[in-house]
Amino acid sequence: MLGIHDLPLFIVSGLLLNIMPGPDSLLIMTRSATQGWRAGCAAALGIGTGTLVHIFAAALGLSAVLSTSATAFTVVKLAGAAYILYMAVGLLRSRKQTGDAAPLALPALPYRTIFAQGFLTNVLNPKVAIFFLAFVPQFIDAAAPNKALAFIVLGCIFNFNGMLWCGALALTTARASERIKLSPSVSLWLNRVTGGLFVWLGVKLALSKSH
Repeated sequence: MLGIHDLPLFIVSGLLLNIMPGPDSLLIMTRSATQGWRAGCAAALGIGTGTLVHIFAAALGLSAVLSTSATAFTVVKLAGAAYILYMAVGLLRSRKQTGDAAPLALPALPYRTIFAQGFLTNVLNPKVAIFFLAFVPQFIDAAAPNKALAFIVLGCIFNFNGMLWCGALALTTARASERIKLSPSVSLWLNRVTGGLFVWLGVKLALSKSH
């Protein structure tokens, strides 16, 4: 159908790739643990929307610019790294209020803001665009009548499976957070550790190369 081949292999490979930890997973887990599963799902929806941008851009050939133009890749890469580091600073600056049972002074964000965080974290990562250009065409026949349509179909399948994983991650993280009932001190250090990981990911993205 549409020149797509080895679809089961594509689905399994996509699921395994989605499970791999990264800035998207960290954002979902952080928001789910601090604001509940709805906040985690808002981040997941933003991530999924950002992925759709990459899918359609790649299908239309726009993402090819990132793989051939060093300047374009560097600009988008640095913008993405700067945004990840910006979120890291917010996590690292979280403080515990006075009092044994005082909650963390990490402000609850509106769902639309969390959605935007997920969207920008994903759409400003040029590695995602390069990934789709490298991974998806392997499952499209060279003689496919409409390669762009086949690319979009496979991309949407990948994104749908990714959204299922992200939704499950948000639910399980929120439920675990409710059951464990971490103390403010432990939660504070978890936010700082997450912030440190975001710093590492931001620096890694900033130093990455297109090839």
